[in-house]
Amino acid sequence: MTINSPKLFQFFKYVVYTLLAFNVFVFWREEFLAAVLQFPNGVEISHIIASFPATIDTAAWLVLLLMFELETYVLEDHDYSPRVTWSLQGVRVFCYGFIVYAFYGYVAKLGFIYDATPLANVSDLCALVTDGWSYAVDLDEYVELTAANCAALSDAGAFFRFDAMPAVVDLSGLNDIRHLAWVDVINAGVWLLVVLVLEVDVRLQEKNRYEGLALRLSYATKYVLYSLLLLAAIYWGIKGDFVDFWDAFLWLVAFVFIELNVFEWRQEVKDEQQKAAAGLTS
Repeated sequence: MTINSPKLFQFFKYVVYTLLAFNVFVFWREEFLAAVLQFPNGVEISHIIASFPATIDTAAWLVLLLMFELETYVLEDHDYSPRVTWSLQGVRVFCYGFIVYAFYGYVAKLGFIYDATPLANVSDLCALVTDGWSYAVDLDEYVELTAANCAALSDAGAFFRFDAMPAVVDLSGLNDIRHLAWVDVINAGVWLLVVLVLEVDVRLQEKNRYEGLALRLSYATKYVLYSLLLLAAIYWGIKGDFVDFWDAFLWLVAFVFIELNVFEWRQEVKDEQQKAAAGLTS
């Protein structure tokens, strides 16, 4: 029995893509439960992006990832008819629109977190048990206060409530949630820069100009950007936010695959050029 390394590599790649697709559902479920608490009468259209930024962001990134996979690995040069080219560009523009929109959603959510105000006349969390309050144990994660859990959730003597929402948190928890919200904003912004650099890489490679200074600048820039993304993943891991850590890890692996696709594509072009040059000199 022999193992076909290229096929195993492709299998592993598409397993990662499938896990990322599953994460769309995971984020939707988490944000849906938070939205039910924040908007008990239903989420209005104007609040959808602020309520579901991770879901929208992940779904749009997944489609964009598949577009990169098509362009850098699946499609051959002879497949690029005008119709295919325009279709790919149209889908990409659509995805970028939602990704930028989702970035705004992360910023809006950060603003919502900073709107938390002190809850007056409450020094014991258990005093809120009978009034339908919940406690924010994490960003987008709330636990209904009951007589059984109120004492274990926090022993602080002062609490903050989120604007127009029956949810509270102590100062330590609020600071942690704000830090997580900032990491979301920074992470989303860095990914926008990553995909911008990758778009430039692909366009330069299409014109056989992905060499020299352009190549070195691309490598240096992406080294910094991917390092920031890795730091964000590590931060989520330290804070015990497994879903965000796992998602960040999968996205880093997925874009390593895209980078390898571009590298392989570049190498194939160079090999073809060398063969053509050898044929002319023979």
